[in-house]
Amino acid sequence: MEVIRTIQEMKQLCKKYKEKQLGFVATMGFLHDGHLSLMREAKQENDIVVSSIFVNPLQFGPNDDYETYPRDEDRDTLLAEQAGVDILFIPTPTEMYPNPMMIQMGIEKRTDVLCGRSRPGHFNGVLTVLTKLFHIISPDKVYFGLKDAQQVAVVDALIADLNFPTELVGMPTVREADGLAKSSRNVNLKESERKEALWIYKSLQKGYQLIQNGEKDPKKVIDEVIKTLESNVSGKIDYVELLSYPSLEKVSTINQPVILATAVYYEQARLIDNLLLNENGERIDRYIN
Repeated sequence: MEVIRTIQEMKQLCKKYKEKQLGFVATMGFLHDGHLSLMREAKQENDIVVSSIFVNPLQFGPNDDYETYPRDEDRDTLLAEQAGVDILFIPTPTEMYPNPMMIQMGIEKRTDVLCGRSRPGHFNGVLTVLTKLFHIISPDKVYFGLKDAQQVAVVDALIADLNFPTELVGMPTVREADGLAKSSRNVNLKESERKEALWIYKSLQKGYQLIQNGEKDPKKVIDEVIKTLESNVSGKIDYVELLSYPSLEKVSTINQPVILATAVYYEQARLIDNLLLNENGERIDRYIN
């Protein structure tokens, strides 16, 4: 595995492989099984796998955890190589943003709900760094975890609107044995918080079961999820929403692909989770566009 730290060298190396199919996994490091599953999938479907490790300052707000976001480059490098990554791109903030950005990406839809509502500017930062990375690497396929399904919806819009010649692959959420979605932020949970956090996924399953039983009213499903969370979780509920997917708009009845999603604040971590369902109320574990 080659480790690359400059944009110029990264661009030259990708040109060398322009006749190969190239898969790309963008990460902020502190890799866990969710990231590694994306890398392994990319390895199966592409000739060359590129991954990036970059904690992007543009997507952190003033009250976010940029400075304390977990980092461990040596561990990440070893794990990425074991997962089959061929090229690991690890730029510094100065390399990616040598001067204040004169142009930044913005998005008009899909961001005033879910995580975007409480994190203004976050997805503009995501779009800006991904646009730079897509131009630098020119991937044929990009892989993202559906745990952050709003991000997948935003990337879907980025690729469609700017005509990137790239296929988006959204992969299933990887979970702990008790169902908690794996996240780099889970290490910040207290022992008592970690024990109860499994109810985040259980609450979504309660809502899903209602839909499976024929419930078409979004409010009744949302109320069931909130009731379950409030009965079992000490953290503060940020949101529970049921929206169309990937357009992320309110629905009056559940008769199309939807996302049922929630976020919960703990003292030092904000945890998100979701379920994607098709028009028949069946779970979607892989999203391709």
